[in-house]
Amino acid sequence: MAASSNSSLSGSSLSSDPEDFQPPIWKSYLYQLQQEAPRPKRIICPQEMESRPRHYGREFHGMMSRECADQLLGGAEGAYLIRESQRQPGSYTLALRFGGQTLNYRLFYDGKHFVGEKRFESVHDLVTDGLITLYIESKAAEYIARMTTNPIYQHVGYSSLLRDRITHRLGRARTEPKRVTFQQDEKVVSSPLDRQSVLKDCPDKHCSYDKVHNFKVHTFRGPHWCEYCANFMWGLIAQGVRCSDCGLNVHKQCSKLVPSDCQPDLRRIKKVFSCDLTTLVKAHNAPRPMVLDMCIREIEHRGLKSEGLYRVSGFTDHIEDVKLAFDRDGDKADISAATYADINIIAGVLKLYLRDLPIPVITYDLYNTFIQAAKIPDPDARLEAIHEGLLQLPPAHYETLRYLMMHLKRVTLHEKDNFMNAENLGIVFGPTLMHPPDQETLASLNDMRYQKVIIQLLIEHEDVLF
Repeated sequence: MAASSNSSLSGSSLSSDPEDFQPPIWKSYLYQLQQEAPRPKRIICPQEMESRPRHYGREFHGMMSRECADQLLGGAEGAYLIRESQRQPGSYTLALRFGGQTLNYRLFYDGKHFVGEKRFESVHDLVTDGLITLYIESKAAEYIARMTTNPIYQHVGYSSLLRDRITHRLGRARTEPKRVTFQQDEKVVSSPLDRQSVLKDCPDKHCSYDKVHNFKVHTFRGPHWCEYCANFMWGLIAQGVRCSDCGLNVHKQCSKLVPSDCQPDLRRIKKVFSCDLTTLVKAHNAPRPMVLDMCIREIEHRGLKSEGLYRVSGFTDHIEDVKLAFDRDGDKADISAATYADINIIAGVLKLYLRDLPIPVITYDLYNTFIQAAKIPDPDARLEAIHEGLLQLPPAHYETLRYLMMHLKRVTLHEKDNFMNAENLGIVFGPTLMHPPDQETLASLNDMRYQKVIIQLLIEHEDVLF
């Protein structure tokens, strides 16, 4: 079945994009089918049923057989009723006429009505959605099976369009969008321990900040079209999925084909703390989280010689105040000495930010890789293993860790004043930057010394490992 080629109906979130963008032609065939779907016809029970559950209305007919339900429905398309099962008293069945036959579905209620994944406020809505789905799938099964084969996603340059929109919003020049990339300068590997073999034949770290979409089931109000295949998203509720980070709207089946090119929208990022690291840096179009940059800048400006830096705790209420300021004001948050004279407050904020990440800087997936590397007795082999682990980190995590280690290395240069050497900093930052996904207390305690070793080595050999 061919899709309509002259429809201009738009449910897309891209409707207000650059003037030179030609919106795609939305394919209205499935929309037309939804309009043709049978309408629900409630069959009312002529008498009041004492056994009727409170969450059902007069469509409840009490205990009856399938045959009796079939007779009551009378062959009218879309007619429905609810009956109590004779085989399983206490369980309820939705009897629905569609396609010239009576379909029976086990009906459930947990505050909402459902027969499958979708949950509805009323039985009427459930039947409406069911009839739409049954009708479209019966009329367009072949069309639906192949509707993802000719997507508009790449043809209209959706990902480029999003990048243009973000660049424009940040007040930057409109240029041909490119991925955010970072290329490390070549470094000569040398040390007193003669570790020339470390990093040999290793390619430069080339970071491309790709990000998968964060799709969640969504109910669209009014007609909406898929921004991957341009087809209508049918149904009454939960018609498709929306990326909660960038707002891309697609069919559930289309979401499996969308590239990892999510460009988070700052308007959708509600907070700075506890936000996924890659999501945050892409939303701000920055290589690292601005909390890291701002706190490190302030600490290096006035706190490198502070005794017990990162070990001495700042006042908890003030740390919480700064956290709220970052969540509310972003990079406009005031963390100056005039507002927070105690540098330990700023150091505490930085530690709290790193500790609150939903995925640690050294990710859960690589936790055991680093722990096992720390257990290697040979110094050269141990550094080699740590470096291999670093290369597997997501780019935003790698860059954040690299920048933090450069800072902590500078902290150790003032050890005579602040009494914080690499080992002490390893004790402080080990559990902050890496912890096991299962959070087993015993395992965490056993691994603490290895966490400390990893961070200590990253600081001491920052120039070699990154």
